[in-house]
Amino acid sequence: MSGLWLSSLTLSAFRNYVSAKLTLPPGPVVLTGENGAGKTNCLEALSLLSPGRGMRRAAYEDMLHAGGGAPWAVSAVLETPDGPVRIGTGLKAGAGLSQRVVRVDGESASINSLGEHLQVLWLVPAMDGLFTGAAGDRRRFIDRLVLAADPGHAARVTAFERVMRDRNRVLEDACADPAWLDALETQLSEQGVAVAIARRDAVARLSLTIERIRKECPGDPFPFAEIGMAGDFEMMIARGAAVEAEDEYRAVLHSERRRDRAAGRTLSGPHRSDLIVRHGPKQMEARLCSTGEQKALLIGLILAHATNVATLHNGRAPLLLLDEVAAHLDSVRRGALFSRILAMECQAFMTGTDTALFNALGGEAAFFSVENGVLRPVPDG
Repeated sequence: MSGLWLSSLTLSAFRNYVSAKLTLPPGPVVLTGENGAGKTNCLEALSLLSPGRGMRRAAYEDMLHAGGGAPWAVSAVLETPDGPVRIGTGLKAGAGLSQRVVRVDGESASINSLGEHLQVLWLVPAMDGLFTGAAGDRRRFIDRLVLAADPGHAARVTAFERVMRDRNRVLEDACADPAWLDALETQLSEQGVAVAIARRDAVARLSLTIERIRKECPGDPFPFAEIGMAGDFEMMIARGAAVEAEDEYRAVLHSERRRDRAAGRTLSGPHRSDLIVRHGPKQMEARLCSTGEQKALLIGLILAHATNVATLHNGRAPLLLLDEVAAHLDSVRRGALFSRILAMECQAFMTGTDTALFNALGGEAAFFSVENGVLRPVPDG
């Protein structure tokens, strides 16, 4: 193994799990069961061990067990080359349904600090429309990718959005103090440029990894993607140094106050950017490709990013959460997916209703059955 894997997972009052504890080996983990059994809920719990709101972006109160009572909690033991680290998160007892806490080795920590210990990537059916859906979904996708190299990115995105909301509220008052707006726009320009540069650099790193994989694996059944950030803001940051881009953005915000006041929102900035993806071999925008081609492109992107993460972290692969991914792949692509996971020495959690889809993994994976929120190991896979 890469030296980074979860050896145990504990769930308490989470979704349809009253209580569950898994002892895990390194390597792939397969969860099988009927629809609604709790397979995706388990992956969602794992996704909360990274910065952000998890793979469903659900409200914290929606994660409570239907029986009510105690607040939900998720904890795990992360095995690292430097020894085990205990990480956990959940709702704070007696604090209502919105205050989430994080603990690392028993000490309080911030949500964003989780990214300093574990990188988590996921692929879920809801992402099948990534290339054809709203630009905001693609921005969130690239922001998740940025976190692998820069755990502080989430805090910058949050700060940018907070200051932008403050500016929008101040603009509602036609008699607002211009100095107040000046101060907010200074903060907005600093955070906005930092967010955009982090995205640009992440795309550049991922593009280099994609090109390397393309050369090393010319017969890869997952087509290579050509990616880039697009928008007026990207053109702005490309013209010069960060400080010059900040000055230019600040001037734009000042000049567009009247327009933004009329619109009721800030119309320029990195929150208007988009991730553009092209099918490399066909030289076609991903949004115009078939559903099958889009799925293969997305899997290829996730696998390339996982390789990129391992490179950035001295060979330590990220945790992969793959929900119902095997069901929509032919045998060639399923085999290629499993081979890539094993080659990366990656602990990947995969779900499915049909155990036979994972037969190619043989004795390389740990199998668990899921039924009504109960997890049981399956002997001999």
